[in-house]
Amino acid sequence: MNVLKTTSLSVGYKDSKKDVVIQHNLNLYVNKGEMVCLIGPNGSGKTTLLRTLSGLLRPLSGKSYINNIDVQKISSRERALLIALVLTDRVDIENATVESIVSMGLHPHTSWWGKINKQTNSVVESAIEMVHLEKKAHSLLSELSDGERQRVMIAKAFVQDTPIIILDEPTAHLDLPNRIEIMLLLHKLAHETGKTVLISTHELDIALQAADRVWLMTENDGVEVGVPEDLVLNGKFTETFKSDNFIFNPTNGNFSMNYSLTKKVSVFGDKTKMYWTLRALARAGYLAEANAKPAIIIEDNCWKIGDEKFYSIEELLNGLSNAIH
Repeated sequence: MNVLKTTSLSVGYKDSKKDVVIQHNLNLYVNKGEMVCLIGPNGSGKTTLLRTLSGLLRPLSGKSYINNIDVQKISSRERALLIALVLTDRVDIENATVESIVSMGLHPHTSWWGKINKQTNSVVESAIEMVHLEKKAHSLLSELSDGERQRVMIAKAFVQDTPIIILDEPTAHLDLPNRIEIMLLLHKLAHETGKTVLISTHELDIALQAADRVWLMTENDGVEVGVPEDLVLNGKFTETFKSDNFIFNPTNGNFSMNYSLTKKVSVFGDKTKMYWTLRALARAGYLAEANAKPAIIIEDNCWKIGDEKFYSIEELLNGLSNAIH
C-alpha cells in the first residue's frame, strides 16, 4: 500500500517572484512498513523534497499525498498525527530538559498542555533509553553535544507514534556505532510496526545495507528509484557520484580516493591482507598490475619481495620506498 506518494511533483523555491525548480516531474511512493533512503549530491534538493512531502513547503506544481489525501489539504494538527518530522535545524528551548523535549512528541495525541501519566511517561522513558540518553534525561538541551541533541529529536519522533517518520540527515552528528544503531533501529521500527520511514542521508555505505529501497537523487536527471543493489549493479550510483577525486567501488559499495598512481607492483596472496595492502599501496602511489615488478607475495606472517621479508605494511612501504630511491 502506498502510504506516501507524489504525482508530477516539482519542488523548489521562489526567488524575486520567480519559481526556481530544483526537481521536477517526480512520481515517487513509499509503502507501509518500508524504509526508504533518499541519497544524492549536495544541492540536488533532498531537504526541499522532504519539506514539501511533509507539507512545510508548497509544491511548485504537482501533488504529494498521504493515504491518498493531498498533503496541502491536511491541517497542521492532522499532519502531526500522521508525520513525525526530524530536521537538521538546531532546536534551542531555554531551560528545556531532554525529558521535556521528548515528551513534546506526545502533544499531538493529547494537547499542548496535556498531562503525562504513568503510561505515557513510560513511553518517554523507553524512547530516551532507545537512543542511550537515560543518564541525561534531566539535563538541559543546552548542555548537550550536537550528536546528543540529534538523538533527543529522534526519540521525540518515536514518541509521536505516527505512521510516517521523515528524517533529514538523522545521523549527521553521530559517531559510527550510533549511526549504525540508529539506522538499524529505524529499519526495525519500519518492519516490526509497519511504520513508513523516509530518510535523507549521506551515509551511503550504511544506506546500501539498511534501505529497502533507495531514492537516488541526481542534480539534473530526477530521481532513480530501486532496490540498493540494483542501483549499484546498473551503474546508477557510479554515474551519480562520478568525480575526479574519488571512485565508487561497485564491488563493495565503498568510495575510494582517486590517487595519482605513478608506480607499479604486482601483489599475490591472502585476500584479507590483499585488500588492506592494496589500500596502502594506492595511498603511496602504487598501481597493482599483473606481471609488474617488483612482485609482492603475501604470506601468513609477512610480505615478501624476493628474499626480503617485511612484517608489517609500514615496513613494506618503507622497503619499497628505499628500493626506488
